[in-house]
Amino acid sequence: MSEWNAVLYDSKHDFVAEYGKGLLEFVPENKNQSILDLGCGTGTLTVQLSNFADIVIGVDSSASMIAKAKKQYSNMQFVVCDALALPFEKRFDVVFSNAVFHWIADYDALLKQIHKVLKPNGLLVCEFGANGNIATIENAFIDACRDFEYEYKPRFNFSTSGRFADLLVKNDFVIDKVYDYARPTPLKDNERGLANWMKQFFASDLEMMLEKMQNEIIKKVEDSTKESLWNGNEWIADYRRLRAIAHI
Repeated sequence: MSEWNAVLYDSKHDFVAEYGKGLLEFVPENKNQSILDLGCGTGTLTVQLSNFADIVIGVDSSASMIAKAKKQYSNMQFVVCDALALPFEKRFDVVFSNAVFHWIADYDALLKQIHKVLKPNGLLVCEFGANGNIATIENAFIDACRDFEYEYKPRFNFSTSGRFADLLVKNDFVIDKVYDYARPTPLKDNERGLANWMKQFFASDLEMMLEKMQNEIIKKVEDSTKESLWNGNEWIADYRRLRAIAHI
């Protein structure tokens, strides 16, 4: 995908980190432990994790996100790296990840990496998009793109809880919890909310188009989803999340 717009992400999509705070209740408090925040974005939750451990490292594949994290939280450690090539081994007691795994196509390879960096008895605490996440928005975007003879190829990997559970077991994790749930999510900025969302999360496709075509596709998506996602004051995105807590 294209490089993230860190400013737009923080100003319009801070709900990602806000909802992620609910995951923190699954992180044990132990100042002697070390935590890896996998896909840390601009560091909002990494800082929260520092309340649970003395050693916390945030990693993300986006250089712009890491640059903003370092600027905002200069006392924290942040590293640009690929989740499928983590430069650590048996280093962490906890791997924490919020709203990241659905960007990664190969969960098997990902879980092997996470297992590699965890110490014995290490814990994985994660949440990400589940099967059916943003289905209304994505299907409308596919249809709108097709009207302009542009083929949208979904970049998201939204798993069922059963499939993810099978992969955890395959990679020698012991499952504590795995479940998915609906989480309707209000988008900021009133009537501009859905357009902002698309410009962030469909950026790789929209950047391939002339501005006029971008605007027309966004308008088509808004028109076709208004009845189901607009409540009169704000857009409510049709989010579904998968939460997994597991240890080795």
